Amino acid sequence: MNKHESKKSLGPRYAYDGLDRVIHERARLSLLTSLATHARGLSFGELKQLCALTDGNLNRHLQVLEEAKLVSITKSTDQSRPQTSSRITALGRKRYFEYLAVLEQVLTDAGAAAEAELDHQGPTRSLTA
Repeated sequence: MNKHESKKSLGPRYAYDGLDRVIHERARLSLLTSLATHARGLSFGELKQLCALTDGNLNRHLQVLEEAKLVSITKSTDQSRPQTSSRITALGRKRYFEYLAVLEQVLTDAGAAAEAELDHQGPTRSLTA
């Protein structure tokens, strides 16, 4: 087996294709995390506070997540005041946890690489100690 065949058979080990671009953006990750931890959903104001976003940013990121079918948005009125609430969808929950599994693999790989580097340098303190 030559050098190119060996690389080809291993595949793109560190490509992390599961780091979904829709989810990977910081604000959207914050939104999905907030919604995943609140099964009943959250109001626009609650999301704004939890994720430290402006009205415009929150609205735009929710729109992206809704277009991707990761969240559902409900608009209503309460005493003539508009109310917007959001919930994570079943697809959103599934993709969110798949994303977290890939992110966990990134952390595992990085930790293993750091440990290997420390082992290669000789007796020094361990990252896990």
